[in-house]
Amino acid sequence: MNISILGAGAWGTALACQIAMRHAVQLWGRDAAQMQLLRGRGENTRYLPGALLPESMDTTSDLRGALAHAGRDGLLVLAVPVAGLREVAQAIRAYGSQGSSPPQHVLILAKGFERGSRLLPHEVLEAVFDGWSARPAVGVLSGPSFAQEVARGLPVALTLASSDEALIRHGVQALHGGSMRVYASADLLGVEVGGAVKNVLAIACGVSDGLEQGHNARAALITRGLAEMARLGLALGARMETFMGLSGVGDLVLTCTGELSRNRRVGLQLAAGKPLAHIVAELGHVAEGVYTAQTVLELSRDRRVDMPIASSVADLLAGHRSARDALHALLAREPQPEVARGGALR
Repeated sequence: MNISILGAGAWGTALACQIAMRHAVQLWGRDAAQMQLLRGRGENTRYLPGALLPESMDTTSDLRGALAHAGRDGLLVLAVPVAGLREVAQAIRAYGSQGSSPPQHVLILAKGFERGSRLLPHEVLEAVFDGWSARPAVGVLSGPSFAQEVARGLPVALTLASSDEALIRHGVQALHGGSMRVYASADLLGVEVGGAVKNVLAIACGVSDGLEQGHNARAALITRGLAEMARLGLALGARMETFMGLSGVGDLVLTCTGELSRNRRVGLQLAAGKPLAHIVAELGHVAEGVYTAQTVLELSRDRRVDMPIASSVADLLAGHRSARDALHALLAREPQPEVARGGALR
């Protein structure tokens, strides 16, 4: 199958490495010089150093060429951050509106909410594709996955979610195999909410670890964070069982505990007293939780969903509280039942 991956960051490059042995993969990046360097060295030294690119994998900075490579019957994977999704979606529509045949199966890797609109990734594409007769089917690939491990061919299990059954079959056929297991889900919204909120909660766990609060505290934050994630998801229309799966508790545990987690690293550095701007600049990668926290806070208030951990992270990132004050505010909360009458998480 012809597969084009738009976005040559760590995750896009890792996925390309994982599937290039089985498919004709083309990796696109907007920076022509960077893509030429990547091609010449056989390695993405900027975002994924140490992972050698398969010789069978092609790289390009020609967006139209990448879209043509996927063709109508291939698979187009969007590995750009949430902030870049709308621009790429507009380019896809423009390509299809100029007489070319656009890909009919699109998968999103981005996790988070678009700033300002507060739209989830699939909703951004739906807004751009609205009214377009050739609009492709849209889905999302999510779950517990560090790019460095995926690029090395280590085992990984992911969830592919879409409301379009044909896309699910197409995507699973393309990606499932080797050390990668892919599970199907129809709860697109729930999978995306899990992927967005877990990054915010990982910052909280990083803060706790940085302040040396211990494993008990981390376990409490993960467990109560899962309850917050599920409450928001249910309020938005997701299914409870989704948050018990790979894109919910699976991704949450990995991001909150793994040493490779960028969002956890942000929390660790905040606990050490470093300014947020310095932390973000030093990372060199996007830590989506930094940009998602305020949107999660706004949505929780709009939907009247209690999310004290996410709220504390948003206050910390906005400079309203220190790391230690945010932690103390959580500890000072009034006691309440863990499960409300009727079985709902509190």
